[in-house]
Amino acid sequence: MRILFITANRLGDAVISTGLLSELLRRHPQAEVTVACGPVAASLFEPCQQVVRVIAFTKRRWDLHWYDLWRKCVGTRWDLAVDLRGSGLTFALRSRVRRILRGGRRPGRRLGHVASLFHLHPVPLPVTWSTDAQRRTAQGFLPRSSRWLALAPTANWDGKIWPPERFVRVAQTLEREGLRPVLFYGPGAEERKRAQPVLDALPDAINLGGARPIGEVAALLGQCALFIGNDSGLMHVAAATSIPTLGLFGPSRASEYAPGGLNASFVEAPGIEGVAPIDGLSVDTVLAAARTRLSLPRQYD
Repeated sequence: MRILFITANRLGDAVISTGLLSELLRRHPQAEVTVACGPVAASLFEPCQQVVRVIAFTKRRWDLHWYDLWRKCVGTRWDLAVDLRGSGLTFALRSRVRRILRGGRRPGRRLGHVASLFHLHPVPLPVTWSTDAQRRTAQGFLPRSSRWLALAPTANWDGKIWPPERFVRVAQTLEREGLRPVLFYGPGAEERKRAQPVLDALPDAINLGGARPIGEVAALLGQCALFIGNDSGLMHVAAATSIPTLGLFGPSRASEYAPGGLNASFVEAPGIEGVAPIDGLSVDTVLAAARTRLSLPRQYD
């Protein structure tokens, strides 16, 4: 069986789609899957053994990226084509079954929108995949002999970023309670710049940010006792690993993009969703939620 799975350009949305992909793989264990996604999300899918090909395609003017993808897929007869981008591409491919997620904003969580394509109840939660080598690397960097606090103080736009000094205060408080801080952020100079104030204020923190394969990032996060971070792709990766995860929300919509995972939760700045400034979220609120997350029995698959 050949499955084409067209998913998101951004990392967070791609992670949200992994629950559906995992369910399809459970139903069709012999399937060979081709994943098409944005370049930043490509390494999320590469460690999955049933994914035989990852096509990373970048948006081009006049939607020419869809033509590029069509050229790479048109020679295959697909048994199932899943399009989470709402394009018309699959109608130009030979496919026995097509499932297309229509665009436009709809109420409710994005996880539920994706699952609705196959009428899945309960909604499958996101997952991550890592290679054995990536897991060994993670165990070397973050041995379980310590309790690690994963911090993700960046995001793709400034309105979603909780003030760096508050991350520092939370980290210093939890460090006195036995957690050692580890910083995560994405690739590129802008991500490093956003993380720098926290790096400067926490000189003893382990810096694991930058250009790492997502499978390795997932393995590293899996070694941690708690994740605290802004609404970002890293937040969704952490939640998908099933470690205790606390997402911080301001003007972004938790009702749509709350982290999905067995041990995931979030806190929101007070005010109207979609406009509430994230600096309305206090250190005390985040600390209380973090301690609650740590005190709850951890659930496993």
